[in-house]
Amino acid sequence: MYEEAVMAVSTGAASGVLSYLLQGQADALRTRVSAVFSRGGNPQEAATALRVLDEHAVALARHEITARTVTDAWTEMIFSFLDANPSARADIEELMASAPTKTINIGSQHNHGSGAFIGNDHYGDININPRGGR
Repeated sequence: MYEEAVMAVSTGAASGVLSYLLQGQADALRTRVSAVFSRGGNPQEAATALRVLDEHAVALARHEITARTVTDAWTEMIFSFLDANPSARADIEELMASAPTKTINIGSQHNHGSGAFIGNDHYGDININPRGGR
């Protein structure tokens, strides 16, 4: 039962890490990752987590790694850390709860008059004469 709970938290937090990375917010995540992995008292764990974070951010940006690979790696890393440091659970759950969501701005554009309008539909003929004739 304990192992299943730790795996669920680890998987959720790993998804939160992926969400940050996919949105280009690795810098915002660095502080959180550093704080979480520093709780274990081993500075090497925090340094390793930050190195992996940087590597994954670059690899995702270059399409050299899949989202699944990132999630699996972070799930394993967080699971190991949480298993050794159960007191860090609340901080790790915060990674899951505070993950950014992509926002989409929806607007509208109204064009009046004649001619082609960029950014909206155009109904009717469009005549393009590269020689300047009309």
